[in-house]
Amino acid sequence: MSRPGVVVTGVGLVSAAGIGVADNWRRVVAGEPTAARDPALVGCPIDFACRVPGFDASGLLGDRRAETADRFTQLAIVAAEEAMAHAGLGPDGADPTRFGVVLGTVAGGTATMEAQQAKLLREGPEAVSVRTMTMGLVSMAAGELSIRFGLRGVTMTVATACASGTNAIGIARDLIRSGKLDVALAGGADSPLTPLHSAAFHRLGALSRRTDQPLAASRPFAASRDGFVLGEGAGVLVLESDAHARARGATRLAEIAGYGTTADAYHVTRPAPAGTGAIRAMLDALTDSGLEAGDIDYVNAHGTSTRRNDEVESAAIAAVLGDGVAVSSTKGVTGHPFGAAGALEAGYSVLALRDSLLPPTANLTDPDPCVTVDLVAGAARGAKVRAVMSNSFGFGGHNACLVITAPR
Repeated sequence: MSRPGVVVTGVGLVSAAGIGVADNWRRVVAGEPTAARDPALVGCPIDFACRVPGFDASGLLGDRRAETADRFTQLAIVAAEEAMAHAGLGPDGADPTRFGVVLGTVAGGTATMEAQQAKLLREGPEAVSVRTMTMGLVSMAAGELSIRFGLRGVTMTVATACASGTNAIGIARDLIRSGKLDVALAGGADSPLTPLHSAAFHRLGALSRRTDQPLAASRPFAASRDGFVLGEGAGVLVLESDAHARARGATRLAEIAGYGTTADAYHVTRPAPAGTGAIRAMLDALTDSGLEAGDIDYVNAHGTSTRRNDEVESAAIAAVLGDGVAVSSTKGVTGHPFGAAGALEAGYSVLALRDSLLPPTANLTDPDPCVTVDLVAGAARGAKVRAVMSNSFGFGGHNACLVITAPR
């Protein structure tokens, strides 16, 4: 029995590559890295990051919303508003009780929590803002989107480390496919550019130490890579049942054809040897999509720029799809925006399908000889793109994979 299709009808993107789909895609396709010294990280051992440029929350959202929402929520709202406009969805475009929100995050409102903890220690309990919890909870971005757009369907937050955004899209797809929803805002948002996050990941040895060359620091699959770069952003897709999109005459941009998610059950930070969990997630997504390995034209890799992740992921991709598949990581441009990563990368995958164009991996001047897949480097590559695989893997052994195809 055929299962109902779930299509993408709107995309909203905010990252260090820019505010909006057009700016994001331009810089990602150009392979222009974005890392720079960050004012929030002055005095930290690693003092650079990939911050959204020129993000004026008051100008974009109004003073009240800027004052009462953590930055990760602000980013989510801006991305969601673009996605809704792109989809052509107004207040009467769908039954609000069958329109949901599924959003992934890792850090949530920890910037707010860090600031208020410092105020508590410095000035005492009465100095703590009454808005601390409503800004700091990881669930607030999803809640804010529900309130802002009057959406009363299933609304939830997904926290599966750096697989969160991808899992959120997969879960939303499944909710629509099951008949519980007609439409969903799905994606991820994170803004972990704080001294605590920088210090903690530095202590883990996960961050690049190229403080003298921030622009060259995020270099997935390069032999000289030495860690990831903190990033921030939000990616939101409008997902609809194919029937709903057709009934309202929406432009169907792509289909979420396959979804797979697994756990390594191995280690809190290291991937399972030989990428067994990642392989199962990719195989499950392929099976779910009904496609064969040879049908995948491009993989938007998790590709964090950490030595172990890149080696294990590339070996897993080769095991599932073969050495000839084209692969790149857009984190060379955006850095690693945690729970937003998979959502942004799903958006870039939709755009790769739209434009028949594969974005390059920035800073990939010295490919790791251990990586045997076909790495897209130097410049974007024109190609026939029928199906894209988008991978996300997170601490704790969380693995998630999407197969995104042209609408059928």
